[in-house]
Amino acid sequence: MSILEVKDLQYSYENKKNVLRGITAQMEQGKMYAILGPSGCGKTTLLSLLGGLDSPSGGQILYQEEDIAKTGLAKHRRNHVAFIFQNYNLIDYLTPIENVALTAKQPLLPVLEQLGLTAEEAKRNVMKLSGGQQQRVAIARALASDTPVILADEPTGNLDEDTAGEITGILKESAHELNKCVIVVTHSNELAAQADVVLNLKRGSLHMA
Repeated sequence: MSILEVKDLQYSYENKKNVLRGITAQMEQGKMYAILGPSGCGKTTLLSLLGGLDSPSGGQILYQEEDIAKTGLAKHRRNHVAFIFQNYNLIDYLTPIENVALTAKQPLLPVLEQLGLTAEEAKRNVMKLSGGQQQRVAIARALASDTPVILADEPTGNLDEDTAGEITGILKESAHELNKCVIVVTHSNELAAQADVVLNLKRGSLHMA
């Protein structure tokens, strides 16, 4: 059974430009999904809608068969989904442990160590970490929140090839070993090649690759 489902999803900007035109799709736990598409096609908009950061112009988004607009977007954001942003969205005056503590529902240090940060690095200011380390903190924050769905917006976009490969592996493990539904918006064909399901967003429509 799908954990997330979109039915005839539509979205238009104020200038009436139709970005999403009747998208229908289902996403399951235990799988990693990659959404590809040209810049400006609405990938990030779709991710924002799935996470309850915005409301669609039409159609429905269902979480475990319940319409998130009816159960409450704030509840959906708080209990069901965790975001990983391309620019990390960490609080720059806090340490990794303090950043992860903002959402954590499980012990902090084991999650950070699992993602390759030492106990010493976990206590440094995040601005003193490399981009790859900061992205690991962002992923740790998502994993520690214990939500069933992870939504990642270009999570490897600012990283070198080796680090990007490691981050992709962590996301894949999150789906397969932790039974998360991982949905990644990306331009990376290398990341998409590791996904269980690849979807293309083009001219407002979503299709299997």
